[in-house]
Amino acid sequence: MKKLKDVLAKKSLLEYSTEISIILASLGLLAFFKLTEKVIEGDTSGFDQRVLLWFHNSAGLSEPIGPAWLEVVMRDITALGGLLVLGLLTVAACGYLWLSQRHKLALFVALSIPAGSLLNSLLKGFIERPRPDIVPHATGAALSSFPSGHAMMSAVVFLILGALLSLSTDDKRIKIYILCWSVLLTILVGISRLYLGVHWPTDVIAGWIIGATWALISLLIYHRFIRTTE
Repeated sequence: MKKLKDVLAKKSLLEYSTEISIILASLGLLAFFKLTEKVIEGDTSGFDQRVLLWFHNSAGLSEPIGPAWLEVVMRDITALGGLLVLGLLTVAACGYLWLSQRHKLALFVALSIPAGSLLNSLLKGFIERPRPDIVPHATGAALSSFPSGHAMMSAVVFLILGALLSLSTDDKRIKIYILCWSVLLTILVGISRLYLGVHWPTDVIAGWIIGATWALISLLIYHRFIRTTE
């Protein structure tokens, strides 16, 4: 027992966080592959239809639930997960880091986020799931449906940038505040895709899972190989 305590005492917090991150990333990949298998086999169709229809009036499926202004709000929220907004945010972050003489971190952001976008495109092309056809689309949507690009890339960008921003302070309350906003924005973007009828629920769930997993893997690489050399 004493030897075990001595070993644990010698291990740094970074080592613990690395091990936990590897476990979480592995679980994320496993969950994504399992969900993808279920989607391809058609096992999620009943769940997808029930949840998607819940966001629309039973009297007329052409109208989403809630007042008219809510649809406008959802369009604005979904734009936060679009290529333009996330791209500008990424470029702005890279520029700030480069000007701050944090060149390695700037390159990390410039590589990890576009790589996540490439992964999303590859997954969409491989699975080729059609968009929902049981409700009208309240906004434009291109490419295949699975996994949701908005949900995935919101998770990638907001979680990576949020985690890096939280490292700039030692105040735990501020760290939690930043990370909570990162998670909240990611969730809201995903929900907006369901509300607007352009994704099945499992598209969004898969996007959240693989996006968060990619962000976790990227941050693990940063902590392990980049942060220690800055």
